[in-house]
Amino acid sequence: MPLESRKNVIEDPGAELLDRAAGLWQRFGRIALIVVVALVAVGLGTYYVFAGRARRENSAAEKLAQANELFWRAEYDRSRQIALEVSRQYAGTPSGTDALRIAGDDAYWRGNWKDAIADYRAYLKKIGSGLLANTVKRSLAYALESDGQLAEAVTYYDQLVGAFERETSGEMLYAAARCLLAQGKPEEAKQRLQRIVDEFPDSSFQVQARVDLARLSPSYVN
Repeated sequence: MPLESRKNVIEDPGAELLDRAAGLWQRFGRIALIVVVALVAVGLGTYYVFAGRARRENSAAEKLAQANELFWRAEYDRSRQIALEVSRQYAGTPSGTDALRIAGDDAYWRGNWKDAIADYRAYLKKIGSGLLANTVKRSLAYALESDGQLAEAVTYYDQLVGAFERETSGEMLYAAARCLLAQGKPEEAKQRLQRIVDEFPDSSFQVQARVDLARLSPSYVN
């Protein structure tokens, strides 16, 4: 074979690589492009979802601030109306949930125990733990006691011993004892009173606890 003809059949390595790359693009490039487009779409969708939630929360927080201000001005009826609107319109947002707490406080300070109990229970179904939840449980316990639901009030009071500072723990034990005495259960009441003396002697409730123990147990020695 002439030398010139042999040169013509020598393949170009660079051209071969380009051919292979083009083939790979034909096979996988479109798939990769589809994946990239899908990821961008998911990213944009996630962004708009979170942005939408943020806007809802901002709107809810603005309205709830009005309810909170009215509460501290003792305009409980108007405050409760706005809080309930927020809880319905913005359900699922943090402010929508917190609106139930404020609505319950409005009802409580109006002496509407059953409404307060319902609102507090609704709040605790969404947020059952944490400092604020414990504060709501304490309010619920007082509302239950005021409504005459003494046994359940005792349950909440007992649960809250140790959940706050020592003074409040003494308060919870004393409240439980008070409910037990109202139910005609002096022995169980004495157990709570004794715990105040033994576990929370620095509480302001320990003095009254000693007085009540002396009254309930004539042989009681301080």
